[in-house]
Amino acid sequence: MIESPVSEIAPGIFRVADTCNVYVVRDPDPSARTAFAVDFGDGRALDHLPEMGVDRITDVLMTHHHRDQGQGLPRAVAAGIRVHVPPAERDLFGDVEEMWQSRTLYNDYNLRQDKFSLLDSVPVHDVVPEYRRRTYAGTAVEVVPTPGHTTGSVSYLVERDGRHVAFTGDLVYAPGKVWSLAATQWTYVDNEGPAMTVLSCFQLMERHLDLLLPSHGEPMDDPRHALELLASRMGRYVDSRRAYPWDLRERWENPYVPLTEHLLLNNSSNACGYVLLSRTGAALFIDYGYDQYTGLPAGHDRASRRPWLGSLAALRRTYGVTAIEVALPTHYHDDHVAGMNLLREVEGTRIWAPTNIADILESPLEQDLPCTWYDPIPVDRRLPLGRGFTWQEYEIMVHHLPGHTLYAAAYEFVVDGVKVLATSDQQVGMGVPGGPREVLNYQYRNRFRIGDYQASAALYRRIAPQLMLSGHWPARWVTDDYLDMLAEEGDEQFQLHHELLHLDELEFGADGVLARIAPYHSRVAAGEVARFRIGVSNPRRTVQKAMLRVVVPLGWVAVPDVVAISLPPLGHEEIDIEVTVGGPRRRARVAVDVGIGELRLGQHAEALVDVTHTGST
Repeated sequence: MIESPVSEIAPGIFRVADTCNVYVVRDPDPSARTAFAVDFGDGRALDHLPEMGVDRITDVLMTHHHRDQGQGLPRAVAAGIRVHVPPAERDLFGDVEEMWQSRTLYNDYNLRQDKFSLLDSVPVHDVVPEYRRRTYAGTAVEVVPTPGHTTGSVSYLVERDGRHVAFTGDLVYAPGKVWSLAATQWTYVDNEGPAMTVLSCFQLMERHLDLLLPSHGEPMDDPRHALELLASRMGRYVDSRRAYPWDLRERWENPYVPLTEHLLLNNSSNACGYVLLSRTGAALFIDYGYDQYTGLPAGHDRASRRPWLGSLAALRRTYGVTAIEVALPTHYHDDHVAGMNLLREVEGTRIWAPTNIADILESPLEQDLPCTWYDPIPVDRRLPLGRGFTWQEYEIMVHHLPGHTLYAAAYEFVVDGVKVLATSDQQVGMGVPGGPREVLNYQYRNRFRIGDYQASAALYRRIAPQLMLSGHWPARWVTDDYLDMLAEEGDEQFQLHHELLHLDELEFGADGVLARIAPYHSRVAAGEVARFRIGVSNPRRTVQKAMLRVVVPLGWVAVPDVVAISLPPLGHEEIDIEVTVGGPRRRARVAVDVGIGELRLGQHAEALVDVTHTGST
């Protein structure tokens, strides 16, 4: 007689032994005879539904993207089961072909086990709502981010007959043990995954659980012991691979450092995040990127960048915060804004952004810029540059702060009697007068302009802040000598660029780009019309005639395809064009060949178009 792979672990919760442990959670209403599954293995659960008193599985909730968890998902889809996946890993289910087509093979230093993904994509019904509850098959399920085994892993918490049960995927195999150490190694030499495993254990230890159900291994009825032992052992493992020990418990429990009584630094985040506290109990965040950060995983795909809200429990516990009302970005880079959508969804936080940043947050691929976040970030309020606004008892002034990027702002406010200026990544905060230089942190693709740092030095002198908040370096108590040093370095930078570039002859600017096409990346259905705006600048101090010739793939049609325009001295003009696209293809190139007077720039600017099957945009 063949032994059944099905066992009842708790009332109405069944384990099916498959390529992983698949858990089937039956609707508490016996008349419903439905259930949801946590992970799916090879789909064996579908062959044993009568043994579990179930007629139909309605939903499957995936803990992570590995193939042993979900290689049977095509069976689930064929049976009409809705597939729900972790937000960070959606593409590794719904568009895994992209990973297989683009994944580095040669000279590969990316050790993440993304190649243990599904062989083919499956339709995804939805992503699971992290930090929130949703009902599946009559059961309320709470979704808790638990990175470690993979970057995007989640655990599912349910209550059944008064017991709190956690489906933990491959976070923990047995008390103090994991299913795989190799899976936690996300980069070649660092310890992001093992350290995240420790933090995930701390998080679950706060939940007063009664039962852990792992994807591999046996049920654990003393969750605190199992997790505490794993956190202890994994913490020792992390320290064994570092030059100095890392107090991860202190990092988890006390991530915030007071700069003044009502101004905090999030010491656990990648880019510095700041919290302005109101006497009402409300909080305002300045930047919110990668919280409780243990290092950047290898790769640049969506699954390699996972924001979470790891420090918020400590913020409430230690400082009595009752609401995170507003988040302000200093600029659009992912390490400063990655967590803002999650703040909005979970905490109801409103995003207030300066006018020069808002468009990029909402349309991150409209321009060709580095370090954009993967998803649009809706902006609830646009803040005019050079004007102030009120939040709670604070008056906050917004200043344009180009340099590190054209699309940046500084925030000026007074807290606890101290005048503060948040300048983020404008300069690397290491320099001291008479000692090491202050490094001006500019990148040309960020649209740095010659003279930006002279302007910022003048702004600092005019505002005369007492405390300057940096984006990655310690906050600085400001002296006149420091402001003098920044002014001298701004002048030096201006002079060097004029010595090195041919600016007396041609005003190319710092980045040498005279024409751009927007949107830089777009999607359009086959046979439809894509619309673009081409901007061109005159590098000469006299009127010039510009000839623009649009270059498109064979069979596409641009209207107009050739345009002549008059450019005023050092002026800028824009034109609109329409392009009728051909059949489906990925990242088709549209370009513009530019001539300005006698200056031939050739195919100076490009844009990318994903052409989809009709109706699939």
